[in-house]
Amino acid sequence: MKKFSIGTRLITTCLIFSLFIYSCKKETSDPGLPPEQEEEVAELSMQAENENELVFNDVFDNVMGVNNEVGMAGLGVFGRTAYGGREFEMDSVCFTVSVSHLSTTSFFPVQIVIDFGGGCLGKDGHTRYGKITTIYTGRLTMPGNSATTTFDGFKIDSFSVEGKHTITNTTTAGSNQRQFTIKIDNAKITKPSGNYSVRTSNRIITQVDGNATPDLPLDDVFSITGSAYGQIKKHNNLYSWKSEITLPLIKKFSCRWLSKGEVKLWRERLSTSSPWVATLNFGDGTCDFIAILTINGLPRTIKLPH
Repeated sequence: MKKFSIGTRLITTCLIFSLFIYSCKKETSDPGLPPEQEEEVAELSMQAENENELVFNDVFDNVMGVNNEVGMAGLGVFGRTAYGGREFEMDSVCFTVSVSHLSTTSFFPVQIVIDFGGGCLGKDGHTRYGKITTIYTGRLTMPGNSATTTFDGFKIDSFSVEGKHTITNTTTAGSNQRQFTIKIDNAKITKPSGNYSVRTSNRIITQVDGNATPDLPLDDVFSITGSAYGQIKKHNNLYSWKSEITLPLIKKFSCRWLSKGEVKLWRERLSTSSPWVATLNFGDGTCDFIAILTINGLPRTIKLPH
């Protein structure tokens, strides 16, 4: 099972995307592909976006969870995680944290480097390597503040991670619902085989429950909207994709997975009425690792990443 809790884990960032396709050779003007290739593209996009979800949910939690000065202490690798309504604290750490104040007159901006060294096995079962470096303009729980993260030799298990990840608190004045915008620019996840995925996405994540207890994440529930695009390389083929959240995705802190909502995915050259426009539905709100992927009118059950 996936052991990532999403503290104020908004994200998902991330989630399943859609795609338009072209090969490393020049794409033909024919809008159609053989059925088996259309299906393969959908499968590859699902794999890539599940991997992206795992990686960037983790990044969000770790950036937010460093301490209460920059976020909400205890999320991600910093130890507080919720499973089945219970909360567990970290027993020990195998990483270092370096803090540098970039102004001589104020606390912010501040740079924080989390260094996992040559390998740091978390109690979630995932091993992290290298560094993530984040510059905070202010505490992320306050409107207008942001945190921008880059990666230096960073890996989760066998996935190498590159790109830029930005969290901005976009809560409007007078609103009783906290909101974040998560932007991912040219994020690249590379596998040992050399195959990779690249993605750019924009997500609006609104906290729809738990706002009355801003420093206690256990009752937090988030609604996620947005779209994304990117590319997937497999061997000599390069596939491009797009996606759109058509029903808001629901993420509860107390659940490891998305529990509700739907994403639509398609190739650029496909019409919206094409049978190869795929959908991924996360269910009715029940907390489980099951989702329904529909391609060419045929639904199938898939398991979300562990």
